[in-house]
Amino acid sequence: MPSLMSQLSPSVTNQIRLDHTHVLTAFHQYEIGSSARLKRGLVDNVCLAIEIHAQLEEEIFYPALRAVADTEILRKSTPEHDEMRGLISRLRNMPVEDPAFDDTFFELMRHVMHHVADEETLLLPAAERLLPQQLTELGAQMTRRRLELAGPRAPELASSMARAMSLGSIFAAGSTALAGAYMLTRHRYGDRLAAARNRFARVI
Repeated sequence: MPSLMSQLSPSVTNQIRLDHTHVLTAFHQYEIGSSARLKRGLVDNVCLAIEIHAQLEEEIFYPALRAVADTEILRKSTPEHDEMRGLISRLRNMPVEDPAFDDTFFELMRHVMHHVADEETLLLPAAERLLPQQLTELGAQMTRRRLELAGPRAPELASSMARAMSLGSIFAAGSTALAGAYMLTRHRYGDRLAAARNRFARVI
């Protein structure tokens, strides 16, 4: 019988896709003219996510895939992670005001996007073809290991997320929630009002 973790966890390939989406979404919020606080928050959040993601892939996903398909793309994946780690180290030790900060972050994201393209078009489809019966259990292993890696870094994660939230994004999120609630309420009560009007029209 599958464990509860296996039942609740996304498959290993879907977890990797979700990680990619998180990093690219944060990158798309980065603007040259943003405040130093917002830039540092976004960069720290991206760097932490990449570090955890890379370790999870190297410990769990790559060995499983290597057992059935040891390809050139797979062999170059860990060295690509190492290049990203080098750029992350530079960013962590560089003030946001440094003229090279933006370019260094953009260089990191170029590496990330190239890496993501290879994984999403080659490695993940290969895993889904060759390891269909193992994807769920590998996903559960990745979830357990993710909790172990992220737990000690929770304060760092919370701090980076707080700095990455601009007042504009908070306001936009709140406005979106209010608009959604308004539209839902309007839809529900609009339907009721229309039904009442129809009943009244039939009576008279």
